[in-house]
Amino acid sequence: MKSDDSDTRLKLFGDRVRSLRMERSISQESFADLCDLDRSYIGGVERGERNISLINIFKICRALEMLPEKLFEGIAYE
Repeated sequence: MKSDDSDTRLKLFGDRVRSLRMERSISQESFADLCDLDRSYIGGVERGERNISLINIFKICRALEMLPEKLFEGIAYE
């Protein structure tokens, strides 16, 4: 996998998290609290700057009340 591919996937993932958060009318700060993560960390995830851990993916899913596979919808894995 080329670096550009992973950068694109991180950006797509971040866009997806931001979109789902905003659909629920949750501020970034409140969302970070729900995830038990720092607001600046969530900001980095949403901007595609963070290669997020599995544990934090599950925290985000719990805060969004969705299964992980739903979180990854629309993000290519090849």
